Amino acid sequence: MRLGTPFTPNATRVMLLGAGELGKEVIIALQRLGVEVIAVDRYADAPGHQVAHHARVIDMSDGAALRALIESERPQLIVPEIEAIATDTLAEIEAEGLAEVIPTARAAQLTMNREGIRRLAAETLGLPTSRYAFADSLDELRAACAGIGFPCLVKPVMSSSGKGQSLLRGEDDVEAAWAYAQSGGRVRRDRVIVEEMIDFEFEITLLTVRARGADGEIGTQFCEPVGHRQVSGDYVESWQPQPMSEAALARAREIAAKVTDALGGRGIFGVELFVRGDEVWFSEVSPRPHDTGLVTLITQAQSEFALHARAILGLPVSTEMLNPGASAVVYGGMNARGIAFEGVAEALTVPGTELRLFGKPEAFERRRMGVALARGQDVDEARARAAEAASRVRPVAS
Repeated sequence: MRLGTPFTPNATRVMLLGAGELGKEVIIALQRLGVEVIAVDRYADAPGHQVAHHARVIDMSDGAALRALIESERPQLIVPEIEAIATDTLAEIEAEGLAEVIPTARAAQLTMNREGIRRLAAETLGLPTSRYAFADSLDELRAACAGIGFPCLVKPVMSSSGKGQSLLRGEDDVEAAWAYAQSGGRVRRDRVIVEEMIDFEFEITLLTVRARGADGEIGTQFCEPVGHRQVSGDYVESWQPQPMSEAALARAREIAAKVTDALGGRGIFGVELFVRGDEVWFSEVSPRPHDTGLVTLITQAQSEFALHARAILGLPVSTEMLNPGASAVVYGGMNARGIAFEGVAEALTVPGTELRLFGKPEAFERRRMGVALARGQDVDEARARAAEAASRVRPVAS
């Protein structure tokens, strides 16, 4: 791809569907390469809106509205950054040649729906996964949980960032899990997935990049594994690298390559995997930067966002890691609009730290409003520094 100049007839135009904190970093990476960016989100003044050339607000699950916007803006590339998108419309746009969807429209369709990606991984590719079942009603959920056994996990087939997920320890938890799943889905749909609880040691995100090499062919590269800790399905801290055996790392890369090859296209994929000893199970994949990968802003020569920007533009990439590092989430701590942050200076006195405050216009008690980043001599030091820096940031009502 030839890169043009923004606001001219030869501009390279990229449309991001979703303008949250991850999209914001992708936009910054694209703008450093002179790309003209249209940021789209469901609400005004989203983080990515604040740094893009153009900010648009629509319901991206509305196919007609999405098509009208694409036909009006005429981007060369469309980059989904969230799941709640009319993916059938993207498939039509791609088939008609109006724009290229990153990584592909099919990948966006499959990964928006946990059923699609789980069936691809387990049934088509034969990858190791937890046992699973699907349910469309409370009665079906009870039967599915009984079949899988307790403890088990229940998730909406369409959700993200842990929304609507529950850990069920017994029959008494089923009804509440069903209700929570219905409230947490990205798209109104009753269907849920029930997953076996695997006795794993840790979970990783293996950031996997499909990018064009010097020979012009698409090749696959891997970042060092990212470890993370979750609470109620939401990541609260991540670190890189996650120590693991050579055999497990080789198996993780094999699994990640198989699933990303099947999805195709260019860009970065966040492949989530469970690990126990040398055993590895596939969990999920996102065809875009991953929230746990925010740590790469302080660990890698090219962050996951720079890797994504380069890969989608057909440019060479490097997954070189510079130092161990960690991230820790800064929460809103309240339900309010236009909050402020105190303690920023104190946070940045912690050695080797940086902050990213996302600029979200509205805070919620457990909404991710920022992240502390830290480097260290090893992962333990980096984690301690990131946690300390995050704890010093105090959200306050303005």
